[in-house]
Amino acid sequence: MDFSLFAHMERITPDQNHVNLREELIQLAKIADEGGMRAIWTGEHHGMDFTIAPNPFISLVDLSYHTKNLRLGTGTIIAPFWHPIKLAGEAAASDLITGGRIELGIARGAYSYEYERLVPGMDALEAGKKMRESIPLLRKLWSGDCEHSGKYYNFPKTSSAPKPLQKDGPPIWIAARDINSHKFGVENGFNIQVTPLWMGNDEIEDLMKKFNEACNDYKGKRPKIMLLHHTYVGSDEHDVHMASKQLSKFYCYFGAWFQNKRPVNQGHIKTLSQDELDANEMMSPKNMDRNLTIGTSKSVIKQIKKFEDLGYDEYAFWIDSGMEFKKKKESLERFINEVMPAFN
Repeated sequence: MDFSLFAHMERITPDQNHVNLREELIQLAKIADEGGMRAIWTGEHHGMDFTIAPNPFISLVDLSYHTKNLRLGTGTIIAPFWHPIKLAGEAAASDLITGGRIELGIARGAYSYEYERLVPGMDALEAGKKMRESIPLLRKLWSGDCEHSGKYYNFPKTSSAPKPLQKDGPPIWIAARDINSHKFGVENGFNIQVTPLWMGNDEIEDLMKKFNEACNDYKGKRPKIMLLHHTYVGSDEHDVHMASKQLSKFYCYFGAWFQNKRPVNQGHIKTLSQDELDANEMMSPKNMDRNLTIGTSKSVIKQIKKFEDLGYDEYAFWIDSGMEFKKKKESLERFINEVMPAFN
């Protein structure tokens, strides 16, 4: 099993300095690089200080100058916000600049907050349709002289400029949840990335079941599948308990952003009261402790062994949590030094 890191510049309160957040992201990437992780992933989000990454290619090029071996992945590009010609060109340019280290994770997007600002009137269903039309065009554009006439995109013969450094272009990963997304990815030879969020082992098993079903439908095709999961490796049980409380708060804010009902000022959603946090039973610390990959190193090893046995090829340590940088750093170091060696 391969291991990677998933991280954003994550700003919870207005007093956090963006310069410091960038430096913290660089430090985490260096730890991952020196610790033997395969890749680092960062996403695309707009107008949200909760997850700062308006163009992941910029962040990844920045990180390329501070790391040596890490693959550099977009986790994920929001496909309906990009014209395929523009996406093919920027991905290829980033691949050229980073020495052929780019991997391209792609999704339809999830936040209606972003949809209504960048593509007003679009919903998740239409976003998925746009993604399924545009992403198969990338390899054709990298190959060159691609002409297309479709529902959402129409353009005469076009070639990506520049061409990517990697032969056939960067590996493509599709974020998949429903069976149609799995089938789309497998049919096109794309790798699959799944994110069960706080839903726990039942969904992790169900997502693998859908992946296997898609592979069975396209015999002979089995791309890689990666599991992205919130992770915390605590020093002791008290530390783990505190982490479950902080992750509970993180997911309460995640849910509030997703529902898109609260006022937003200067990129920050209106503060949730303690009563509101306590009332969210779905995101309770108890559920976080049960459904996320958190625990002491021994417990985390046991959990990830189950994922490996299910057939997952890569495990991505999602470090965004609202915690102070010191706790993130120490958890990641424990993961690298105490958990990863159990899988060598």
